[in-house]
Amino acid sequence: MKLETFDNSDFKRGRSLVVELVWIVVSVLLFRSPLPGSGWRRSLLRLFGAKISDGVVIKPNVRIKFPWRLSVGAHSWIGEDVWIDNLAMVTIGESACLSQAAYLCTGSHDWAIESFDLITEPITLEDKSWVAAKAVVAPGVTIKEGAVLALGSVAHKDLEPWTVYVGNPAEPVRPRAVRP
Repeated sequence: MKLETFDNSDFKRGRSLVVELVWIVVSVLLFRSPLPGSGWRRSLLRLFGAKISDGVVIKPNVRIKFPWRLSVGAHSWIGEDVWIDNLAMVTIGESACLSQAAYLCTGSHDWAIESFDLITEPITLEDKSWVAAKAVVAPGVTIKEGAVLALGSVAHKDLEPWTVYVGNPAEPVRPRAVRP
């Protein structure tokens, strides 16, 4: 690699530098604080362009790079220390869960090119899916309806619906049966 040749000038941040700087300040001073409450966090995200449905629970110390690239469906949960590193769009369906310290990464670099070009791809968590604590979702992955990515697992490819995945790379281990 020749990192001195890296050129990120074609990356579109989605908002002006001023808006991004204001979000960084608001995020550090307020949004990521240990103060309880989801309502005011939902309002802050909406103020910065996120599409946040009613009933979304957002715990303290959640880190979101660009709120304007986030959509969260009704009654979903985002747990403590979750990091949504959304250089590209992240879409979370209804009644989906991101547990503590889960990491959603929409960006990487092309290691086959000396200039280490930035690559971004969206992430989708469909309705009723669950990304468990300390699990990682790679760029371009869709966690399909009802799928579970277990504790500490890493999803490098799409997860099929109503299936439990474990490990790195995440592999299917059993169907997810849901009782009423």
